[in-house]
Amino acid sequence: MAAPPLLTLQDIALTFGGTPLIEGAGFSVSPGERTCLVGRNGSGKSTLMKIAAGHVEPDRGVRFVQPGTTIRYLAQEPDFSGFATTLDFVEAGLGDGDAHHRARYLLESLGLDGSEDPTRLSGGEGRRVALAQALAPEPDVLLLDEPTNHLDLPAIEWLEAELKGTRAAMVLISHDRRFLSALSRATIWLDRGVTRRIEQGFSGFEAWRDAFFEEEERDRHKLERKINDEEHWLRYGVTARRKRNVRRLGNLHALRKERRDDRRPVGTVTMQAGEAEASGTLVMEAKNASKSFGERRIVADLSLRVMRGDRLGIVGANGAGKTTLINLLTGKLQPDDGSVRQGTNLKMMLLDQARAVLEPSMTVTEVLTGGSGDSVVVNGVSRHVVGYLKDFLFTPEQARTPVSVLSGGERNRLLIARALAQPANLLVLDEPTNDLDLETLDLLQEMLGDYSGTLILVSHDRDFLDRVVGSVLVSEGEGRWVEYAGGYSDMVNQRGIGVQARAGAKGKAEGKADAKSGAKADLRERADAAPASRAKLNFKDQHELKTLPARMEKLQGAIAQLRTVLADPGLYARDAARFDKASAMLAQAEVELSGAEERWLELEMLREG
Repeated sequence: MAAPPLLTLQDIALTFGGTPLIEGAGFSVSPGERTCLVGRNGSGKSTLMKIAAGHVEPDRGVRFVQPGTTIRYLAQEPDFSGFATTLDFVEAGLGDGDAHHRARYLLESLGLDGSEDPTRLSGGEGRRVALAQALAPEPDVLLLDEPTNHLDLPAIEWLEAELKGTRAAMVLISHDRRFLSALSRATIWLDRGVTRRIEQGFSGFEAWRDAFFEEEERDRHKLERKINDEEHWLRYGVTARRKRNVRRLGNLHALRKERRDDRRPVGTVTMQAGEAEASGTLVMEAKNASKSFGERRIVADLSLRVMRGDRLGIVGANGAGKTTLINLLTGKLQPDDGSVRQGTNLKMMLLDQARAVLEPSMTVTEVLTGGSGDSVVVNGVSRHVVGYLKDFLFTPEQARTPVSVLSGGERNRLLIARALAQPANLLVLDEPTNDLDLETLDLLQEMLGDYSGTLILVSHDRDFLDRVVGSVLVSEGEGRWVEYAGGYSDMVNQRGIGVQARAGAKGKAEGKADAKSGAKADLRERADAAPASRAKLNFKDQHELKTLPARMEKLQGAIAQLRTVLADPGLYARDAARFDKASAMLAQAEVELSGAEERWLELEMLREG
């Protein structure tokens, strides 16, 4: 018999400013369950998570928590007021029976020592401290809202491993596709105020969502045809049977009301980068360039060429010197040794991580126009600012809204809108994916794919790097930077390892991620794995280990065939039922393959032990 849910939300409704945000939403969390909560920016995901945590009271609905259940919630903007040190903040989240040593262990694993002043933390450091407080009590339920925001790659991969090893049930909100795919086993979709659930992880969600929208569009067309038929009958039908006419007229009114009340999906962002005249063939070149601050070497003997049309990704732990490297390549800093030169006719657009351009008192229109007029020029064409804002999902009413009341996702969309309006042939994007929803990320990826200029991208989003860049420049430590062909996954395959925490980093220029972090994580993983490695494979395990490769190969073949079937652009029009069946089979096969791969890895580790 299945264990009862630890946390349940039923028929939750909440209205802000006269507009319903959530209508009849709900979900349940059972012991050990791993669920992701997905939806567009502004759909109410964070609000629903706050209701689940008990921080927001809904207008209607029921929240039930099993007695004795401990719940920990990671907010996007934690409140550190009243705490002298980061260790004080983390320990404040512990209960009477909790192990206090975990507070210090988690802080050290995340590159902190517990003595930091919470009021002086950077965004990344604040996120690490909040994560430590949420994880320290080893709760029954973890509610995590964008846990990877502002984290570097070593911290993201450490967190992924830590969460895989926890026994807590989880509900995750994240824009990081790879993070969600690795951790989720079920998906809750919040769309137009209502939640829908599928018993598949995020890897199977997008195909299911697209099929759902296709079905919804078919139903909408059927409704339109019904209304047209009824209106035709009303105009030209026989009028003798009055009662029947009255009834059909009532049906027509009901159909029209159904159409009127229908809430369609939120539109998609329209992105187009303002492009300037092409730059010279050579965009920038470094020859044996070096840069140091005091005794710390940021760039050592770097030789690099960036040609027109290149797409270069830059990755490294916080503190590795990515921002310094960009400033060196773009001419904002001069090298101590060697040379760096920029090509001819360069027009650069820089989207920095600081987002300094967004003054809280400025209105949305002022950000785009610089405070002059109501129009913005994109690719030489003058457009009214309200029309341009609609391309980025802002309403006309938001045109005069102060920046201070925008959500994190809205601020980032606004900054991208401002940046893309500027004519440029070199885009330098520093963490552009922060706070964006998955659909907007897709559109940004497509826009960058169509962009004819040169791109330099700094990102901790592994999936986004794989989709966008053609080569990766990675920090190898001690100021050495090495370029690898391909995306992030290709770089990992060539190096044999991903990005590692920066050794000995105690400065706060770009955050703390020292060697102690990686060492402690490795010790923890070895300690956790030790009991399993001493176990022996029984006959059933041995048989499963032998047969799993063939099963994985069969699943991979089936997935390839199904993708070929679904790649047919005319399939849906010819045979909608076959399209739906193939979509469902593909999602199921991908889930089975993921499970088989995890099981094979587990058994292989046991065998090696």
